[in-house]
Amino acid sequence: MPGGISHHAKDILFKSLSALYQNQALDVYGLHGLPRIKAVLPAEFPFVRADERRADTVFLLEDDSILLLEYESNERFLDNHLKYLDYACRILHTYYQQDKRIRPIRIVVIYTSDVTSAREQLDAGDVLLSSKAVLLGEFNGDAIFHAIEEKVHNGEPLTPGETMKLILVPLMHTRFDRQTMIEKTIELAKTIDDEPKQLHIIAGVLTATDKFIDRSYAEKVKEWIKMNKVFRLLVEELEQEREEMLKKVMQEKEQAVKQAEKQKAIEIAKNFLDVLPIHEVAKRTGLTVAEVADLAKEMDK
Repeated sequence: MPGGISHHAKDILFKSLSALYQNQALDVYGLHGLPRIKAVLPAEFPFVRADERRADTVFLLEDDSILLLEYESNERFLDNHLKYLDYACRILHTYYQQDKRIRPIRIVVIYTSDVTSAREQLDAGDVLLSSKAVLLGEFNGDAIFHAIEEKVHNGEPLTPGETMKLILVPLMHTRFDRQTMIEKTIELAKTIDDEPKQLHIIAGVLTATDKFIDRSYAEKVKEWIKMNKVFRLLVEELEQEREEMLKKVMQEKEQAVKQAEKQKAIEIAKNFLDVLPIHEVAKRTGLTVAEVADLAKEMDK
């Protein structure tokens, strides 16, 4: 899909999607050994090249490792894994700069029904990149969709596992083309009485099919989402979080400026103490008399 979903919309969709993923292990993918997901992370990282393609979805797991979840519909194994290697390097660098430690990275590639087999290692001598392949072509999308459709029409709540499966149905093996299944899945989601669940599913479908969905249809879906009161609440919550973050950054900046100004005043006071009385130094530097007196004591030691 050219251009993809806008960054702001993705922030909101990921916020909704994270609630679903945090409460649902990745067993639906057959990934039974992974820790639970703790949070959805930004998919863009510094050191961006002009031709950069952002990662599909990045998660922080409960063991503080990072899960890079990619969706592919082709068998360009080498090209794709070189792309993941680039992502991994930038992820490692970004989080090393933040907390000065290396976070383990796990790479899972979800292959659509177009792919029937996949390699899981790129061996480049001393550089070895491993991934875990999940082949959605081995899932019967028609049967899964029909079973979930019956539950929705009967007003029965979906389990977390069924919710995840419904999100992935457009990428599974079905008798319909992918765009048709995307539309069928989203239209079914709209009939669910639970509005948060509606948004979780639609956010999941838009995210999982971002590379494949028809752009004009995606724009229509996003317009529909904007009318959803849960979405509006998420927008307000996200804006509040950003305002609080900006306020915190400004406070830290102001504190740093004040600290720098005070340090400069202290250095000036040190130069004046040899020639001026304490009260005069305080007057000229803006320091308190007590602060200048303490400074004088330190210099006398």
